[in-house]
Amino acid sequence: MAVISWCKKQSLILAITSMTSFAAQAEQLFNDKQAEAMASLASSCIHKEFPNVVKHYFLGPQDVRSPKELYPTFFGCLDWHSSVHGHWLLVRMLHKAGDQLDAKAIREQLEQSFKPSNLVGELAYFNRPNSGTSFERPYGLAWFLQLTTELRQWNDPQAKEWLQRLLPLERKIVENVSAWLPKLAYPIRVGEHSQTAFAFGLMLDWAREAKDKDFENLLSSRIKDYYLKDVNCPLAYEPSGQDFLSPCLAEADLMRRVMSQAEYTKWLAEFFPSLPKDNSADWMPVARVTDRSDGKLAHLDGLNLSRAWMLEGIASALPQSDARRAAVVAAAEAHKAASLPVVMGDLHYMGSHWLGSFATYLISQRGIASN
Repeated sequence: MAVISWCKKQSLILAITSMTSFAAQAEQLFNDKQAEAMASLASSCIHKEFPNVVKHYFLGPQDVRSPKELYPTFFGCLDWHSSVHGHWLLVRMLHKAGDQLDAKAIREQLEQSFKPSNLVGELAYFNRPNSGTSFERPYGLAWFLQLTTELRQWNDPQAKEWLQRLLPLERKIVENVSAWLPKLAYPIRVGEHSQTAFAFGLMLDWAREAKDKDFENLLSSRIKDYYLKDVNCPLAYEPSGQDFLSPCLAEADLMRRVMSQAEYTKWLAEFFPSLPKDNSADWMPVARVTDRSDGKLAHLDGLNLSRAWMLEGIASALPQSDARRAAVVAAAEAHKAASLPVVMGDLHYMGSHWLGSFATYLISQRGIASN
């Protein structure tokens, strides 16, 4: 209760201080301990091949290979998607907090990963017959596009070189998603990797940064088809026991990207009709984690982190005068207060291989900041 009381006070300050926007807060970024901790989590696993969870379509005995042989760049951090966003984390940290880190060592790690020969192998995996079109769709693919978005926005010669090397794989991924979207009859409303709302948010941010109008128009159209008429999202049914993404909040965070403020304010009233109009955080209790050595149960730490950034995204799209904003901010602060100390602590590998990316996305307000 003490945490909630503190959060209520903080939310009031945020809600009434119109000069302090979320984007402005993002400029503060990481303190030294956070910067070191986040970078260390990714640095310690991007080239750690085992343990590993391989999701692989076997065409024959010749396909029995190690993770590093299957995908020579993104073989670490337990699985492909975690390796991808581990690389994004390191690029983000160099971009935004490089002076707080051993930048030389991190650059050497990334250069090792992004060797041209490794990326040829990655592309070859996606070009395998009957197996490449659905691999890591949509979650891992969305994080890959977040990685190349970060490289586009970072005015650094080595970053520009890495981006050029990654472009063939980027084109293949966009091609695969573009072929999939017209055939996807329904959105995927779950709290894990196959959820479409979170992935579409990352993809839409990429499309706008890459100035790919065709992909942006296709994605925006599908988003509206899937979600525009949704009402009364059942928050009372969340979370499921192994969620790391909120289906309701991810959708609300996505829709702000495709609507004007006036449209979004009205849509949100119908989507979350019971959203409080005070500074209460009680409407969304923090998720409880019972065993951080269990990879699925540890997902709930990620849920608390992703809820925090999604709530901040929702608040950023509401007018300062909106009576609901204080409750949204209060819930974000409660989730942040509960989750960030976990990432800064002594994590089991089931959490440490991926939670740093979620904490970095939250701390640096990647979903809100323009870069």
